[in-house]
Amino acid sequence: MLDILVVGGVGVDTIVRVPEIAIGDGDSLGVEPIYDYVAHTGNGVALGCLHLGLATRFIDYIGDDEQGRLVLGHYERHGLDFRHLISPNGTSRSVNLVDAGGRRYSFYDYRHDADLRMPAEFFGPHVAEAKHVHVSIPNHTRDVLTAIPEGVTVSTDLHGWDGEAEHQKAFALRADLVTLSAAKLGGDPEKAMRWILDNGRAAVVIATNGEHGGYVLERGGSLEQYDAIDPVAQLGAAVPAWADWSPVDSNGAGDAFVSGMLWARARGGDLAAAINAGRVAGAYACRTKGTSTALISAELLAESLAALKR
Repeated sequence: MLDILVVGGVGVDTIVRVPEIAIGDGDSLGVEPIYDYVAHTGNGVALGCLHLGLATRFIDYIGDDEQGRLVLGHYERHGLDFRHLISPNGTSRSVNLVDAGGRRYSFYDYRHDADLRMPAEFFGPHVAEAKHVHVSIPNHTRDVLTAIPEGVTVSTDLHGWDGEAEHQKAFALRADLVTLSAAKLGGDPEKAMRWILDNGRAAVVIATNGEHGGYVLERGGSLEQYDAIDPVAQLGAAVPAWADWSPVDSNGAGDAFVSGMLWARARGGDLAAAINAGRVAGAYACRTKGTSTALISAELLAESLAALKR
């Protein structure tokens, strides 16, 4: 039995490190070395859960191309159970600008045809083995939503939803646990979060807000805000791995937050424990260059959470 099946969301990030996320005068700028990383949202959640000891499988489309081969080699090295189909248009990509403080801006190339769908004969056997299914929001995954049986919990991450766009609504309404970014909610995250609870089946919605923490809204409850952790101040003295922490690259931090939450929930943790696990895992992901290159272990996460409670 799988602890988690992750559906959709693999690609390759080309990361360009820049002094600031702005286009200056002239027509060129010298930057640090530019590298490609296996990336995107499903990748981060799947690898995060795998490294936290959860029995994890990941399914998606890739291309018969250089980027697809990069994906396959990466997962072989990590030992991730990855099953895939070939998309005729190739592997999804993005170019991400990352500034000196680790903040990023992404130019996303979805690549696949708008009518591409993951077929039931492919995803069905995998869904049947899963205790929990995390469905990423690329368009080709939406048929999976209606095929997940009752009794199997579902999560999704809506990323930069503005609360209005139709694309994300089917995912928002089907999931039991919904995360999203507060970045496009115009300073009023509760409106979109409340809409999800009023119209869908979620028990809790979480809007992350980077270094400012985030917001959590439970069914029947009121909006609450949580702070981001300060790893050096709160964990550095008790856990040596955090003593020299500094934010380098936020690519993959949101996916690490989700994987930390799913790990805590799989262990029977309550909402507060899940958010703490997400906060710690998300912070850890920011410590190295590249997308999802710093993956916290279950041992370090447990040790960090114990120190956080002191």
